Amino acid sequence: MNESVWLRPARRERRPLTLDRIVAEAVALLDEEGEARLTMRRLAERLGTGSTTLYWHVKTKDDVLDLALDAVFGQVPLPEGGTWRQRAAALVTGWRAALLRHPWSTGLLDRPLMGPNALERTEFLYATLAEAGFTGPDLIAAAFSLSTFVTGSATMQARDPAGSGPGLARHLQQHRDAYPTLAAHGLDPDWDAAFTRGLAYLLDGMTPGANP
Repeated sequence: MNESVWLRPARRERRPLTLDRIVAEAVALLDEEGEARLTMRRLAERLGTGSTTLYWHVKTKDDVLDLALDAVFGQVPLPEGGTWRQRAAALVTGWRAALLRHPWSTGLLDRPLMGPNALERTEFLYATLAEAGFTGPDLIAAAFSLSTFVTGSATMQARDPAGSGPGLARHLQQHRDAYPTLAAHGLDPDWDAAFTRGLAYLLDGMTPGANP
């Protein structure tokens, strides 16, 4: 006689495979090992499923990377209150922080940023600048200046978090006649201070309608 169902230990239910779970695990894998180690097979193994099931949700590795990158953008808070300048500064500062929490993301910024999180943050930046009085080419140039500044800053720091290192400093000192300004000031920035100061320079120079 078969054992009663009521006497058998309950089986552990597997968590259903959802797109949110896939993206969260992909971000975790990328954080731990970087883009080069992300494969569909390894991602499926981490999720405790087969590749066939994974492919039902996402077709390619590129799909996974696009989704993971947009998830990083989703970590950027949308500022509330304050002047247009304060909101713009808060947005791009949060944007930089999100990229640096996930350094691999800076290597994917050449991909089309068409995800809902990226577009929502871009819309917020454009709307903030439009509210300040920027229109037409001035609006595009202002948004472009801020977005490229934050992505460039984060990319440089992610690739060289410790700065250029003592080797370059020694080289500059040895050739200070050729590079006197670099030897005097060095190339090892305080990344946070340099970003904050550079952002202030950009915002100080932004006046709606000031350019022909």
